[in-house]
Amino acid sequence: MSESTTAPGAITSQDEPGSTLAADTLEGEPEAGAPEGNPESAAIVDDSESSDSESSDSESSDSEGDAAAATGEALLIQEGEVAGDYLEQLLDILDYDGDIDLDVEGGRAIVAIVGADDLNPLVGSRGATLDALQELTRLTVAQQTGVRTRLMLDVGGYRAGRRTELSELAATSAARVIDSGETVRMNPMNAFERKIVHDVVTATDGVRSESEGEDPARRVVILPDR
Repeated sequence: MSESTTAPGAITSQDEPGSTLAADTLEGEPEAGAPEGNPESAAIVDDSESSDSESSDSESSDSEGDAAAATGEALLIQEGEVAGDYLEQLLDILDYDGDIDLDVEGGRAIVAIVGADDLNPLVGSRGATLDALQELTRLTVAQQTGVRTRLMLDVGGYRAGRRTELSELAATSAARVIDSGETVRMNPMNAFERKIVHDVVTATDGVRSESEGEDPARRVVILPDR
């Protein structure tokens, strides 16, 4: 029977909200009124019209897809700009000199506060203040755009560093599960952190992962894949 162990080194944190056409072929008989004595000619005309129609439908579908993609990209850019304006005002109130970086990655707007000497107060203990600030920013963006947002906020590179740390921890824990056959339960993490662990485990043969518990005590469990 497998025993459970808890992976060392995972830092607990408060939760944060943290992801894939075919044209019909038209067939039929020659139209009524086609010239008698030359049915082959009539059939050729019908096939040509069908082909033109299918080509037109395909081009229309492609155009609509491109337009939707462009619209989605524009919305994400708008989200970043709204968030940037909001955060700049907040930094002015708090008398911080940080700069705002905007980007679009993985189907979401990415906003980062960088450049100031000490941004730790905006991160808080185990990222709690950062998570709260991200939620306030998301609410502001949603109010102005009318659309729920998955915007990601980082401060002083905290999330980037946490991603590296957890990726290494997840890889080490997965290797231990493979070697020992024992289940490993990670420390509680927020949604952003859990996804990092799940992604690493998914890319590793011989193990699988699942989440258990309720926030804020929800955690990732790594198990042998058998």
